[in-house]
Amino acid sequence: MSETGKTNDPATEKSISGYGSGGVDTVISVEDVNRQAREMSVEVPVEQLDALVGGDPYVTIEDLRAGYGKMEILHNINLRVGRKQSLCLIGPNGAGKSTILHAIFGFNNIFSGKIKIGDGEEKADVTKLSPNQKLSQAGIAYILQDKSVFPGMTVEENLWMGGFLKDEVAEAKQAAEMIFDKYPRLAARRKHLAKVLSGGERRLLEISRALVMNPEVLLVDEPSIGLEPRFIDMVFEILHGLQHDDGKTIIMVEQNAKKGLEFADIGYVLVSGEIAIAGKGDELLANPKVGQLFLGG
Repeated sequence: MSETGKTNDPATEKSISGYGSGGVDTVISVEDVNRQAREMSVEVPVEQLDALVGGDPYVTIEDLRAGYGKMEILHNINLRVGRKQSLCLIGPNGAGKSTILHAIFGFNNIFSGKIKIGDGEEKADVTKLSPNQKLSQAGIAYILQDKSVFPGMTVEENLWMGGFLKDEVAEAKQAAEMIFDKYPRLAARRKHLAKVLSGGERRLLEISRALVMNPEVLLVDEPSIGLEPRFIDMVFEILHGLQHDDGKTIIMVEQNAKKGLEFADIGYVLVSGEIAIAGKGDELLANPKVGQLFLGG
């Protein structure tokens, strides 16, 4: 590769893909992406975030500072998502996208700020709840990145594990049957070991296992990672149904920025632990600066 970032082999240039999709002629470093993203950053007032919700937010984050150990990754983050809405977080590596999901679910250290869940005046402060409490009491479920299924267990047993916080084993099994009714593709493989499933089937199982506790909020971390295009479409169709048919609120981190913004009602661009840009999903798709850095063109 030359000093300008261009490849010397035209055939190689054509094979390079961007952050989301589409060919690119140059490759830039993570440091360059961060620098250019910071340059396009604007101050995002809370009033703008409220306007994107278009009403009362169901998930509210106020001035959140969070990170790992003593290291602060998120700097005074504010976030708003309405009930039955979807939000996609995009940005360069290390921007803090997954750290937001971790903070909401209780996987990291919160230094200050609040996380609230609920409608109207009945919002509950869930900032200090444990992950188990977030799931059982606040209705927040975390769908991890790939490879979180138990490969040596059957599909059925994996679903039962999703109900580990239920009072009775029978309740978990009953919830699993409802999942099988909803997704015949899983029902046909209920006795198969999870390790023999296709990539798309494993992702469906990961999502379905989170549904056993019937959560209201789904935190979805990189749903398309490692999947073939046909399975990516399938997963986003499933998430669309969960939002629009089942009324789930979805907060997503997605490395395929184009796919994520096409799906989501709202999009945030994160840079260095702060919100650089916020808008409707289709507005960010149409933003040429966002397109240049994150959409492959």
